[in-house]
Amino acid sequence: MNTKTVGQQENWSMVMRPKKSLFEVNLMELWQYRDLITMFVKRDFVAKFKQTILGPLWFIIQPLLTTLMFVVVFGNIAGIPTDGIPKVLFYMTGIVGWNYFSTCLNDTSQTFIKNASIFGKVYFPRLAMPISIVISNLVSFAIQFVFLLGFLIYFIVVGTDVMPGIEVLLIPFLVLLIAGLGLGFGIIISSLTTKYRDLVHLVTFGVTLWMYATPVIYPMSEIPEKYKAFVMANPMTPIVETFKTALLGVGTVNYMSLLYSLAFTVVLLAVGILIFNKVERTFMDTV
Repeated sequence: MNTKTVGQQENWSMVMRPKKSLFEVNLMELWQYRDLITMFVKRDFVAKFKQTILGPLWFIIQPLLTTLMFVVVFGNIAGIPTDGIPKVLFYMTGIVGWNYFSTCLNDTSQTFIKNASIFGKVYFPRLAMPISIVISNLVSFAIQFVFLLGFLIYFIVVGTDVMPGIEVLLIPFLVLLIAGLGLGFGIIISSLTTKYRDLVHLVTFGVTLWMYATPVIYPMSEIPEKYKAFVMANPMTPIVETFKTALLGVGTVNYMSLLYSLAFTVVLLAVGILIFNKVERTFMDTV
């Protein structure tokens, strides 16, 4: 009688075993499931605009309306200066970068709750879901970024004193940092919401408050010196400031602060993946 194990008799491409350690994270498995991630990206993109009148035009309408509101409220009524940059361009530059971060955080923070039915039926690396959300939101960011470039080109043509510098080469790096921060915070919150559902209601409110602690609607030059250290402790501050410098050519890049954001992102992602890895093993018992 053949005494070979089932794993030896069959040429399996994968053998599923229970995870024995919190640090047992197989990131290479995500590459093996890249087709599934692509499918999730397409699903998320289509689901956002299914049965809508304007469809993807909302990607443009949303930052445009927000910019106009900021111009009226903060620029004209509150009189917050923009360091000589046209108000529309100043606010839109901050909004486009911030929108990508806030959308990634809000969407990934509900990974377990919204996809519990899928997770309970079939196996796939659970990280594939939040990663697909970050990628699908990158599409909306790209559309808004091109829209922003259209405004930037217009103001350059009419002679406004704005001009992208060599720092524009940092934009892909900045986008990666934004995605990493959104993903890291999102998967940590998602892991916590399996037990504490009320956190879901705090996320949107908290992200809105966070925006006001980030120089999106005001320049760093308007912050009193005694508060600047607190604002710079926000990991999104160096990213937003560098984003504005790269596109508008104002100010200089603080590379030490940018390095701080990078270190913060790496640590956050590491902690987030470990927490996510721990929760995914038992979340079906609590969701």
